[in-house]
Amino acid sequence: MKKNNNKITELRDPKYYINRELSWMQFDERILEEARDPSLPLFERLKFLAITASNLDEFFMIRIASLKDMKNAGYKKTDIAGMTPKMQLNALAEVTHDFVSEQYSTFTRMLLPKLLEAGLRFVKHHEDLTEREKQFVDEYFKENVYPVLTPMAVDSSRPFPLVRNKTLNIGALVRTEENDIEFAMVQVPSVLPRIIELPKGDDGIRSVILLEEIIERNIGGLFLSYNVICAHPFRVMRNADFTIDEDEADDLLSEIEKQLKKRQRGVAIRLECESGIDHRLLTILEDELNVKDNDLYFINGPLDLTFLMKLYGLHGFDRLKEKKFEPQFPKYMEPDISIFDQIRDHDILLWHPYDSFTPVVRFVQEAARDENTLAIKQTLYRVSGDSPIIKALAQAAENGKQVTVLVELKARFDEENNIIWARMLEKAGCHVIYGLKGLKTHSKITLVVRREEDGLRRYVHLGTGNYNDSTAKMYTDIGFLTCAEPYGEDATAVFNMLSGYSEPAIWNKLSLAPLWLKDRFLYLIHRETEHAKNGREARIIAKINSLCDIDIIEALYEASNAGVKIDLIVRGICCLRTGIPGVSENITVRSIVGTYLEHARIFWFLNEGKEEIYCASADWMPRNLERRVEILFPIETPKLVEDLKHILQVQLADNTKARLMTDDGIYIRITPGRNPKIGAQKTFMKEALTVADSRVNRTNERIFVPEKAQTEDEEVLKI
Repeated sequence: MKKNNNKITELRDPKYYINRELSWMQFDERILEEARDPSLPLFERLKFLAITASNLDEFFMIRIASLKDMKNAGYKKTDIAGMTPKMQLNALAEVTHDFVSEQYSTFTRMLLPKLLEAGLRFVKHHEDLTEREKQFVDEYFKENVYPVLTPMAVDSSRPFPLVRNKTLNIGALVRTEENDIEFAMVQVPSVLPRIIELPKGDDGIRSVILLEEIIERNIGGLFLSYNVICAHPFRVMRNADFTIDEDEADDLLSEIEKQLKKRQRGVAIRLECESGIDHRLLTILEDELNVKDNDLYFINGPLDLTFLMKLYGLHGFDRLKEKKFEPQFPKYMEPDISIFDQIRDHDILLWHPYDSFTPVVRFVQEAARDENTLAIKQTLYRVSGDSPIIKALAQAAENGKQVTVLVELKARFDEENNIIWARMLEKAGCHVIYGLKGLKTHSKITLVVRREEDGLRRYVHLGTGNYNDSTAKMYTDIGFLTCAEPYGEDATAVFNMLSGYSEPAIWNKLSLAPLWLKDRFLYLIHRETEHAKNGREARIIAKINSLCDIDIIEALYEASNAGVKIDLIVRGICCLRTGIPGVSENITVRSIVGTYLEHARIFWFLNEGKEEIYCASADWMPRNLERRVEILFPIETPKLVEDLKHILQVQLADNTKARLMTDDGIYIRITPGRNPKIGAQKTFMKEALTVADSRVNRTNERIFVPEKAQTEDEEVLKI
């Protein structure tokens, strides 16, 4: 497609783009909206608030840390929104401080009173304890806490201690016998429960207190030779982003282990202190940690709100939670028939977590035990702590199968876990590949090779999510099982590439990054653009997690300007602006935040009525398209195409959990008005349960394929 260079320049004007980091903060604000939503069960709101805290921690450790590195290195190049690292840091300082204030306003002013109404008292300060409770916590401290603590004083012979990343600590000023004031601290031990339930009072109300309050109450017993002047909790966030020079690393596994240790000693980028902290104590912390004003956060409440996830797990409050949904067995499968027989009979689409992840686990487990299985090959990016898939792969190797596993050691914050699994798999006899030099392998693919009566047959699983049985219950993802030969040939080529061989000249179905996946996406978008220019109907729907690749956004702008109707369902980061005349007036962007984290990537193109639909492990981000091994795969089985279209239809019709981007780049919640309420996630839950009920009631059908379940709140848009 020939391009007008002046138009390209115009479409790359920074005013048409939103800064990536500010867009991410908008996403965390949408999650915070859920914590502030009075229509949600109280404990669900606590969980959403905990998620915002966890998200913000990672944002600081990686994104803000990276910007600080660039600023310190004198890097002044602007991003697609025209902002230098310094400009971004200044903007983010204001946004993040406001965000933290809103987090704690939500906790103290909205949620704590509701907890008390519900029969749970949260003791904010140890001074608020009753006499009976004081006796209890003092005894608890003596028996359970004191033996674990390591108090540390700082003087001429004892230097300032290492304050480890993300740990909760109590800093104190103590007066010596010589009347000198010195700094001391104690780390709140993470090996002990942070939430301690107190004896129930006569009023029947349950009460909890945090471990740091118990330690602070008894801190005098830790420094017996001193007079404690003050004590306040604090927390440090450090730069956790590291770059590995793979050319210099003789052993990638050992090099990553070394880098993991450095995370605890990275440069401090945020200091959280209790509001009202003694200014002398604060000065010591600022000086020793080399923290500037913008990186200082005064907290009006307990530090590190991720503890609310533990509070969510407190027994006896199920009435204040959403009724738990149990993933159902997929409609295209039977639980008592060999999974290979079923795949040979028909392609299978899985829609997690509405469909159980069990078939994916069974796929590997059955292959491991099956005498006809010759080889199993799989990529692993993030797996659970007690992964049944890992166990099955190890069993397969022990059973004499050829097992090849690519374990991505560079999966951020899962490096240590993946190192453990890699060594265990090697010990079991698996051939383990530690990813590719300079690239992260983010693709999700499994290949099983079996000997059958008519020769060798290859069975393939492709997915948009990780082989993690735990997160598969919380993330929405697509899985695809097939034994069609074109997919099998491509899967073999993928693993040959990963293990060191060159790529084949021709691919049948799969598109790979960083080879030519980006070009494929651009071709598909430009094709719709040409259809629109020629007066034909053109449309694109894409469901992704993030959109910040400038080439993709430019292509979408060109398509919109040509008349292509574009609907984007973007969970998190979106650097594209909507509603710009002559640029993006035909583009809508919506974000759905609900019980489950929207993680699936689905792409639909009208193509003059010869529609094409794809799923992928990749988002529309430079890192996915240019610096990772990713896979895009088409779905062509008619019934499965209709299922994917239905998913998109329901999500576009969501008017309870969806937010729509406005012309000024902010998001507003879509409301049903007089229309029926449609919640995409609740609709999919109801459909899965309807399928399960129908399965129980069916008579002689071997594979039950129901019509779409009709729910009273379902009134979806048509593609």
